[in-house]
Amino acid sequence: MKEFLKRKNISFSLKRYGVDCLSAMAQGLFCSLLIGTIIKTLGQQTGIEYLVTIGGYAAAMAGPAMAISIGFALQAPPLVLFSLAAVGGAANELGGAGGPLAVLIIAILAAECGKLVSKETKVDILVTPFVTIFVGVALSTLLAPGIGAAASSIGQLIMWSTELQPFLMGIIVSVLVGIALTLPISSAAICAALSLTGLAGGAAVAGCCANMIGFAVMSFKENKWGGLISQGIGTSMLQMGNILKNPRIWIPPIIASAITGPLATCVFRLQMNGTPVSSGMGTCGLVGQIGVYSGWINDIATGAKTAITAFDWIGLILISFVLPAVISLLVGNFLRKIGWIKEGDLKLD
Repeated sequence: MKEFLKRKNISFSLKRYGVDCLSAMAQGLFCSLLIGTIIKTLGQQTGIEYLVTIGGYAAAMAGPAMAISIGFALQAPPLVLFSLAAVGGAANELGGAGGPLAVLIIAILAAECGKLVSKETKVDILVTPFVTIFVGVALSTLLAPGIGAAASSIGQLIMWSTELQPFLMGIIVSVLVGIALTLPISSAAICAALSLTGLAGGAAVAGCCANMIGFAVMSFKENKWGGLISQGIGTSMLQMGNILKNPRIWIPPIIASAITGPLATCVFRLQMNGTPVSSGMGTCGLVGQIGVYSGWINDIATGAKTAITAFDWIGLILISFVLPAVISLLVGNFLRKIGWIKEGDLKLD
């Protein structure tokens, strides 16, 4: 059996399913729902209806895009990979608000089943797609509604708790999502799976920005402009190797997230009412900020908000850029003075 699984490239590991697949799923989300929302928002603001149409088509393909991305991470053969489009569409639709989590679980199971039979018969062109799609859609019918409901319930609980205790939950959500963003897992996929929006989504944005902008600014001495850009609008995950060498370099961004999180929830009432995946993106391509803005537009359209105020913009800029930079720089300089952070500790390869 071990030899058979090895030949089929099936490895039961937390890294493959919990890290590689989750990260790939986030890319699938970005290339469908997220970019579609951005294009649609741009079309709405410029009055270009064609952009709204394009954005709608892109967003509608979220399920297939996620499933195919997961299959790619699992190194699925072509017939399995392409068959996952149907699986992703079914799982995402039947999973409802928690569709991304349903897609993650079911696409993994369907892909591995498809890999088991791939190239084992003379009619592979029929057998492999049939098994992959049949298993995936059957599991979607049986499991996706329950998985989606569970994920949605957890997300609702987090959002309800944040509304009830904005200070404490502002700290918890901001710190945990910010840490997830820097770890080699996907904070965007986590936020999407839990459908994390509202005040909790705003706290998540704060935590992600604290890590990205925090590391970018405090490591400017070592990495200059290239490092500022690659971390500030790219990802703080680039510092993971340095964190393993000296975990203390993570203290300034974490402190920044613990401060900006409750400020976002209690003072500025910063809410993410755009797509949930944007909650876990921070300043990566300014997706978090675009998500907040698209949420403002949606709220105005539905009558939940009358207008975008100067206070809204001030809060977004302070939480996303100014405060993470200032706090991380001050704490980072203090840690350098006491010797906890040394020259070169933040240097990127």
